Amino acid sequence: MVLLSERTSRVILLLRLLGITALLNGSGVEARIRRYKWEVKYEYRSPDCLKKLAITINGQTPGPTIRAQQNDTIIVELTNSLLTENVAIHWHGIRQPGTYLYHAHYGMQRAAGLYGSIIVALPDGQSEPFTYDYDRNIILNDWYHKSTYEQAAGLSSIPFQWVEEPQSLLIHGRGRFNCSSLTTPTLDPGVCNARNPDCSPFRLIVVPGKTYRLRIASLTSLSALGFQIEVEPFVVQNLFIYSGETYLVIVKADQDPTRNYWITSNIDSRPALKTPPGLGIFSYYPNHPRRSPPTIPPAAPVWNDTRPRIAQSQAIKARQGYIHTPPSLSDRVIVFLNTQNTINGNVRWSVNNVSFTLPHRPYLIALNQNLTHAFDQNPPPDGYDFVNYDIFKAQENKNATSSNGIYRLNFNSTVDIILQNANAMKENNSETHPWHLHGHDFWVLGYGEGKFDKFNDPKKYNLVNPIMKNTVPVHPYGWTALRFKADNPGAIPLPYRIPFLYGYGRGICRRD
Repeated sequence: MVLLSERTSRVILLLRLLGITALLNGSGVEARIRRYKWEVKYEYRSPDCLKKLAITINGQTPGPTIRAQQNDTIIVELTNSLLTENVAIHWHGIRQPGTYLYHAHYGMQRAAGLYGSIIVALPDGQSEPFTYDYDRNIILNDWYHKSTYEQAAGLSSIPFQWVEEPQSLLIHGRGRFNCSSLTTPTLDPGVCNARNPDCSPFRLIVVPGKTYRLRIASLTSLSALGFQIEVEPFVVQNLFIYSGETYLVIVKADQDPTRNYWITSNIDSRPALKTPPGLGIFSYYPNHPRRSPPTIPPAAPVWNDTRPRIAQSQAIKARQGYIHTPPSLSDRVIVFLNTQNTINGNVRWSVNNVSFTLPHRPYLIALNQNLTHAFDQNPPPDGYDFVNYDIFKAQENKNATSSNGIYRLNFNSTVDIILQNANAMKENNSETHPWHLHGHDFWVLGYGEGKFDKFNDPKKYNLVNPIMKNTVPVHPYGWTALRFKADNPGAIPLPYRIPFLYGYGRGICRRD
């Protein structure tokens, strides 16, 4: 993570991709140094046709894609040209070849457009377990018209003002808002202009008969998404994707090449009836890329049908030949109950009824200098009242509190984390929640519906071929079980992936 503390300040970041692994293995592959120079600043953009301030990198949102090979060293020289704000960048994953993300981790800058992709390829001479002709990158996002400052003010106000649903869905930085639906009409054609090239649909141009590797990622601020390409047959008709996740999809351009096809994204798990779908065009060369498909876009999945979402989560396993078997037992089990409550009149999100707050002094400084007064030395609870807590009912949570205490883990210990979803303060309301672990990958041992049974559900864990990830969803009224090796020392956050909530109580910090 990079922190820039002054206006127009500059920092140089060195990012080594698996360099330690290469040294230990005695790899003879020559690593490269790849250099990037970025300027971060506010600019007016119209990604969904409505003009508003966005944060760009070198004038782009999404920002430039970082491309490298395993063992390379990345040098990013970043100039902060924001007038009144710091910048922090978080780099996902990069512990092995694959598709990863970078994004702002300061305030809610990510929701303003500060994000992009990292693609780490295998070294020369090594091959992947599938073949394709071309490689394409797609980032999905949701887009709000209010500034992040307006949203933050509403979330911290009394009475509470929710951000509501996004005005648009973007497919690689492009969406389409209906300008006639503006709540405050304007005669200025520059405010909302459907002919603005910034909001022309995303187009994926393909050559008939060729095979494409699509790297699909989500960096939404709130929305779980369903992603579709209008082609038949399609092994996966709809891909459910949650904020912080990345997927690899292989598509062969073997449909009728005389027409174009729809690419869509739709909000899932929330009743976002006013948010139009994200639309793109799967265009066969040499068709005109702006030619609309002759059909209507494919229908979205039913937003509150959790069965296909859970089925997709449970179906994802490690590929044969790429299985990293997890330890058979863990040294510690921590259960996180996702709750919502009110503290001093403010709506807060909590884990085990404790709302997380950040201390004024950074954890690493406090820990390295043994400043025991800098944050609460009492750790948060490892669980909740498993017997009496009803996850299907809205709870008063009268004993709600806040804390900046941390979990302390033994170095190289194996830790299980159970993420448990419950009813929020509103009756009959439990939502999909994505979680992301910094600095580690974890094994996804299982998903379940209802309350986690600590005696019987561990017997159902997948210890044979579990997938390794760094971001995972927890489904409504359900649980997700993770296992990881605490082998990366430091103060490591385990935040909820939604930036609107991370600053309002949901996030965990631990030290190995």
